[in-house]
Amino acid sequence: MIILGIDPGTLIAGFGVIERSGTIVSLLDVGVIKNDPKISMPLRLKKIYSVITSVIERFHPDEFAIETAFYSKNAQSALKIGQARGVSILAGVNYEIPVTEYSPREIKKAVTGKGAASKEQVQYMMMSLLKLRAKPKHFDSTDALAVAVCHAFKISTLRSPFPQKKRRTSNDWKSYIESNPSKVIQFKKK
Repeated sequence: MIILGIDPGTLIAGFGVIERSGTIVSLLDVGVIKNDPKISMPLRLKKIYSVITSVIERFHPDEFAIETAFYSKNAQSALKIGQARGVSILAGVNYEIPVTEYSPREIKKAVTGKGAASKEQVQYMMMSLLKLRAKPKHFDSTDALAVAVCHAFKISTLRSPFPQKKRRTSNDWKSYIESNPSKVIQFKKK
C-alpha cells in the first residue's frame, strides 16, 4: 500500500510518499513545494495542486493523509493554511484517493509517543524509522512523512512503537453500574 502524506502550507508545503508492505514501511519520495512570497495566492495554490497531482501520477497512492487545520491566533495564517489544505485535498479527491485527516497532536503522538513533540523530535523519528541518509532541509518534509506514517499505523495491524492508552468503554448503563458499584450514589427514600 502506498500512502501520500501532506503537511500543508502556502509558502512551503511538505509531501512524503511511503510504502507499507506487511510490517515494513519504506520511503519512496519526500520533498517540499516552495512558493515565492511575492507571487499571488492563486498562483501559489495552483503550484501546490500541480505538484501534488504530479506526485500522485508518479506513485499512484492508495491512501492520502493530510494534517488538519490548527487554530492560530492569526486568522489570516489559518485562512491561508485552509486554502492550501483545500487544493491538496482536491488533488486527492480528483484521483479518487481516500483522504484522511489527522490533527498535529495525533500525528506527533503516533510517531514520537508525545503529542507535544517538537519538530526536531518528529524529524529524528522519521530519519530513524525510514533510514533517511541526509537530514532534510525543511521540517515540512519530515512532518509530511510523519502524516503518512501516522496513517500507516492507524489503518493496519502495523502498530506505533508508542502504546496508546485504551479508553474503557461500557456497553450500557446497567453494565457500567454493575462493574463500578463504588461510583453509584444510593438515595434513601424518606
